[in-house]
Amino acid sequence: MAVVFSRPKSLSDVPFHYCPGCTHGVVHRLVAEVLDELDICGKTVGIAPVGCSVFAYNYFECDMIEAAHGRAPAVATGVKRARPENIVFTYQGDGDLAAIGTAETVHAATRGENITIIFINNTIYGMTGGQMAPTTLPGQVTQTTPYGRDPKVNGYPVRVCEMVSTLTGTAYCERVAVDCVKNIVAAKKAIKKAFTNQIEGKGFSLVEVLSTCPTNWGLSPEKALQWLRDNMMPYYPLGVYKDTTEENK
Repeated sequence: MAVVFSRPKSLSDVPFHYCPGCTHGVVHRLVAEVLDELDICGKTVGIAPVGCSVFAYNYFECDMIEAAHGRAPAVATGVKRARPENIVFTYQGDGDLAAIGTAETVHAATRGENITIIFINNTIYGMTGGQMAPTTLPGQVTQTTPYGRDPKVNGYPVRVCEMVSTLTGTAYCERVAVDCVKNIVAAKKAIKKAFTNQIEGKGFSLVEVLSTCPTNWGLSPEKALQWLRDNMMPYYPLGVYKDTTEENK
C-alpha cells in the first residue's frame, strides 16, 4: 500500500508539549516539510527563544540554538555571518518578537540580514498565563486586561508585517494563517518562499502566522479557529506586504 501521509524526516518523533488545539504543531510540520522538500535540514540552524516555542529544539532534526528572550534575530545574525553557508531561521511568538525583541527584529530587517523569521501571532502571552501581548486586539480580554484592552490606556496593537515592510532591508514579508486547509497550503508556500529567498541570498524574510491559543482565550479549539477568523483577520489582513524578489524579476 502506498504511503500518502507521513511524518516529515525533519520533524522529531516525539509528542508536542503544546496545549490541545494550539496551532504551533501545524506550523512546526510546515517548517519541517519545507526543510525536507528543499533538502536543507542537514545545513539548517534554528533559533528557539523564550515563549511557548521554547522547546522547539526537541521537535526539529536540524541543529538548534536556544536564545535569550527576544534575542533570536541577533543570535541568527551571528550564526549567519559566521557560517553564511548555513540556512538560519528563528521561530518566535508575539511576546518574544514584538515586545522584548522588537529592536532585534527591526534592526535585523533594516540591515537586510539573510535570515528567515517565522513569527507566530496569537495575540496573547501563552506560556506565562495569558497576559496582554503587543498584538492583543482592542477590547480583547486577557489576564492583565480583564475589561478588555483599552487603547487609551494600553496603546494599540503592533502590526508587524506593516511595520517591517517599511524597512528598506526587508526582502519579503507575508501574513498567513493556519485555520483551514486552504490557508495552511498558502502558509506552507510562504514559508517555503522565505527559505528559498535565503538560499538564493535575497535577504531578510519574515512570515507572520496567525495562530490560536484556545487555553488562554478560554475557547474550544473549534471556537478558537472561528474567533481567529472573526477577530484577528479583520485587524491583521492576510497577504504579501513586501516582496522585492518579485519586483526584481
